[in-house]
Amino acid sequence: MKTDDVCPRGRLVRGFAQSGLVVILLAAVGGTVYPAEAGNAPFPGIKTAWHGFDRYQFEIDGRNCYVVTPKTSAEGKPWIWRARFFGHEPAADIALLARGLHVVYMDVANLFGSSRAVAHWNAFYKYLTKEHGFAKKVALEGMSRGGLIIYNWAAANPDKVACLYGDAPVCDFKSWPGGKGKGRGSPKAWSDCLKAYGLTEAEALAYRHNPVDNLKPLAAAGIPILHVAGDADQVVPLEENTRVVQQRYRQLGGQITVIVKKGVGHHPHALKDPTAIVEFVLKHTGC
Repeated sequence: MKTDDVCPRGRLVRGFAQSGLVVILLAAVGGTVYPAEAGNAPFPGIKTAWHGFDRYQFEIDGRNCYVVTPKTSAEGKPWIWRARFFGHEPAADIALLARGLHVVYMDVANLFGSSRAVAHWNAFYKYLTKEHGFAKKVALEGMSRGGLIIYNWAAANPDKVACLYGDAPVCDFKSWPGGKGKGRGSPKAWSDCLKAYGLTEAEALAYRHNPVDNLKPLAAAGIPILHVAGDADQVVPLEENTRVVQQRYRQLGGQITVIVKKGVGHHPHALKDPTAIVEFVLKHTGC
């Protein structure tokens, strides 16, 4: 397993779902393999335990997906959609599962919130809402580079978003991975980002559809936003990302709350006490 350079404590197994090795590995450690048509499981794929809850792993639109199910679903099947680094700092997700929300994830790694990533997420959303009756509006959770996809998906689908929680979120790819401001950036990830968007560097520097530039659809839809970020973050600098969103969103009449962790860098993510995050999501998903 490789450490991700923008979120080095978030790790995930790459390539196993496509190769079939994941079936062998999970079976060896007690995972149950279900055929897609199985009637004895609410979801297809591989069933394992995750912090005392059932987790199902399967593919939609060629991408690896997880759905973690609560013991009892809250009325209306509310859900929170984690972007990137599934399982990292999971306290809020676990608390929300206990309150009846589903937690879901689709891996769109190395697409950096591009139109291809948005299209994959559209397919997963359609599957969950049409086939499993999930609520039409979802809470979005984006940690680090996950900020790009949650904001871009929300801008393309503002009527489908209940609220948005960003944790040290990337809101402008020029800041990270570009490193064109105060942050250190990542040359390899910047190259991958340019390829994902089909842009030259000059075109990327002139690009005006980053989350910081595309907040109007969210404000018009009345989507509430919560950001949690450290003021000493040298990877995804607060002033180039969260503060820009905060200022522009309020100018558009949007509702945004920012929790700043004094003296904290990019890590650790989340909050020691996740209550503020949990209550924000519960309030806006109607729980």
